[in-house]
Amino acid sequence: MKSIHWVKFAILILFQSVIYGKPAYELKRNDAKKVVFITGAAGFIGSNFTEYMFEKYPSYHFIILDSLTYAGNIENIPLSIRTSDRFQFFYGSVTNYHIVEMLMQHADFVVHFAAESHVTRSICDDTTFFETDVMGTRVMMTALVKHARKVERFIHISTSEVLGTAEQEPMKEDHPMNPRSPYAAAKAGADRLVYSYCCTYGVPAVIIRPFNNYGPRQHLEKVIPRFITSAMKGRPLTIHGSGQQQRDWLHVHDVCRALDMILHIDQFDKIKHQVIHLGTGQPTSINQIAHAVQEHFQLNDSALSHIGDRPGQVSRHISSTQKAYELLGWKAEIPFKEGLEQTISWYKHHREEWQKAETMMYVPIYTNDEIIEVH
Repeated sequence: MKSIHWVKFAILILFQSVIYGKPAYELKRNDAKKVVFITGAAGFIGSNFTEYMFEKYPSYHFIILDSLTYAGNIENIPLSIRTSDRFQFFYGSVTNYHIVEMLMQHADFVVHFAAESHVTRSICDDTTFFETDVMGTRVMMTALVKHARKVERFIHISTSEVLGTAEQEPMKEDHPMNPRSPYAAAKAGADRLVYSYCCTYGVPAVIIRPFNNYGPRQHLEKVIPRFITSAMKGRPLTIHGSGQQQRDWLHVHDVCRALDMILHIDQFDKIKHQVIHLGTGQPTSINQIAHAVQEHFQLNDSALSHIGDRPGQVSRHISSTQKAYELLGWKAEIPFKEGLEQTISWYKHHREEWQKAETMMYVPIYTNDEIIEVH
């Protein structure tokens, strides 16, 4: 069986060699100060983080693992990065231990983004969520244990969705975990799995729970890009339920800055094994976002359309900002109004990129009223 896995791995490396003209598996570290291993870098947050780090640290080498699912697109990573000698892409899943372990052994820093991440899609079919989010994270942690002496820092990207609806405000890191969807449950499993490896093996890991992210390159299945692109296409802005659900909206560039701080903080022992929430502490409702997009595009009220609420809906999510500030000196810098305008501008100027994802924009699900709705 091992020989079969190695043959598969060799084929994947050959794929890279043919596509990118780089040698079969050979990490050209040269004088690289650090090697950064990023999973899920072709996705929304991962691609923004890769670009941020690549531009800021010209002496770093980047190795990427991504299975390029519907939500991952290699073109999310700028061509100037993909063709650089400091960048190597490997096609594969985090559930494949042989690939993960081979890459982990070269890493100084590891940032684990790879996950299935759409609440509605998890209601439609949850199988891949548990395979990727839980079992994939188990593979990552097993490889980390093996190479814990080499890897200096490992960041696991969890999510505020593991918490469920707010029982206290703001939502601190000790808030009870009450996931309300299969996606949230899968991420909760991964979150606690990483924590268990911290306790059992002492691995150099930190768990980050970003609240609701938005910004450039986000898939159209998510509410803000869906509102923006629907307005651009002259389609209704569909709102789940009353639209009064409140979220803490965090621009992706603020997340990148926080992750950078974690990787480079001088006293890593201060944050090792910690759970840290990333958010603004400011609530914004779905209705407020819809009206902001409506106002920007000068649409009348007929452009807003309400459909049934999504099963397992979270009604309120507001992050505590205290721990992130105390440990990292980090706080969000991009106000929501400014960030939304920047995001709208990106979708206006990158129509060819996001139009490729339009067929995956909506998901049909059974609602609590036992009818099929497109969400």
